[in-house]
Amino acid sequence: MTPWIFVHNPLEHWLGDYRRTFDAWEDGGVRGIVVGRLWFQQEPGNGIPLWGEVLTPAFAADPKIYAKFGINPPPSTPRNLEKEKQLHQMLDDAASRSWHIMIFDSRDGLRLLYQRGESIVSGLGEQEDPHGAIEVAAGIQDILEAFPQAHGVILDQPGEQDYELAYHRGTQWLELDDYKKWKLSVAGVDVERAAAGMAYLNHRFRNLTPELVRYHASGGMLAALELFDVNDDVLYWLRARRQAALGFMAAVREQVDRLERRLELGGIPRTAAFSGLTGNDLHEMASYFDYVLPKHYFWHRGNDGMYGTVARWAKQIGAWNADLNETDCFAVVKALMGLELPRINSLADMDLGFPDEFFSHVVHNESKRALAAVGDDQRVIAWVSTGRNPHGGEPMTARDLHGILAASQEAGLQRFLFQPDPDLSASEWTVISGMCGNRWRQDPQGYWPSDSTPPEAFGRDQET
Repeated sequence: MTPWIFVHNPLEHWLGDYRRTFDAWEDGGVRGIVVGRLWFQQEPGNGIPLWGEVLTPAFAADPKIYAKFGINPPPSTPRNLEKEKQLHQMLDDAASRSWHIMIFDSRDGLRLLYQRGESIVSGLGEQEDPHGAIEVAAGIQDILEAFPQAHGVILDQPGEQDYELAYHRGTQWLELDDYKKWKLSVAGVDVERAAAGMAYLNHRFRNLTPELVRYHASGGMLAALELFDVNDDVLYWLRARRQAALGFMAAVREQVDRLERRLELGGIPRTAAFSGLTGNDLHEMASYFDYVLPKHYFWHRGNDGMYGTVARWAKQIGAWNADLNETDCFAVVKALMGLELPRINSLADMDLGFPDEFFSHVVHNESKRALAAVGDDQRVIAWVSTGRNPHGGEPMTARDLHGILAASQEAGLQRFLFQPDPDLSASEWTVISGMCGNRWRQDPQGYWPSDSTPPEAFGRDQET
């Protein structure tokens, strides 16, 4: 497979020694990078606080672009011209290698930076821009004008609906707050009916019995409909979530196609097992995005990993239904998502790591489903991470990484993007380079991934 690498925040981490890093990556088979989000860390008092940091944009917004869209430009902020220059030099170097360059950012990213989640749209009402797609397109054009080296932009979780059963990261699946109601309403949904369907299913999830689970859970789709007592309003709510997600994608695609510059648009959904919950139908998504990058996130605990999500679902089902044992709770998850984790019969089993069957069965199947949905192995790029920062998951080993990549390749994937958190470890880079290019030679005087300590730090003996 051909790897891309995510050059992520803080961008300063990558600017100082990018040539030696890129030389090593190229030798190891890397042929693309994704860069973002587009902000720098700054000294206190010189930027805008966000998530405990002080940040400033990596480029200046062009007011003329936003004026064309009827949108106020982001407010002026301090700049760091030296870092901007270094960032462009790094991108120029990548472009000189004929690497594929994508930007991980959007108008949403700029909104987070400038106003911490508050809308900065001005002059456009719900009728004119119900999905906020014009705002997104304006931000994309601004980004690509500022960074001509890039081939396009990747949007994270476009249109995604919540998929955690437990209250996690501020939201949960069976919940309709004012913001979710607004998103449904702009998609043309009867919000009251959708709310009734959600409430009905919520009640059912809190009133499961061992008899119901053990009779229905293994009986296929029709039995699952009985297990969850799905009525017309429940189906309406589930379809409304999908409608809202796909409506956002379609609106963004329409606006992006009107831009002066032809660009590539990528979208990052959850892995296929969760797509029914998130509304990110990968098959329909392929109509709107040039690249679909399903998140091959499998770690335990933290955010977004498959093991962690399944564990939280099982725990919440058990908390709501005291008569169910853990086997019952996992059976409910399988009945809803079709997801069964090999050798996992209890929550305690999930702390014992990933058996070989997880990769050969689960990862392989998730990759095959994504390929089948999109129908083009050049447009499916697995977004691979092994936990740690910023997801806070239990770190996965280099052996696990090898298992993910080998199973993905066996399923037919041609490319993957690796997200190093915070940087590749020596073992991770050995795995990637060994599978995709020339295996890394551990030269203490050469490139050394910063997430591992080079041998000279421990004394005079130096391994090669």
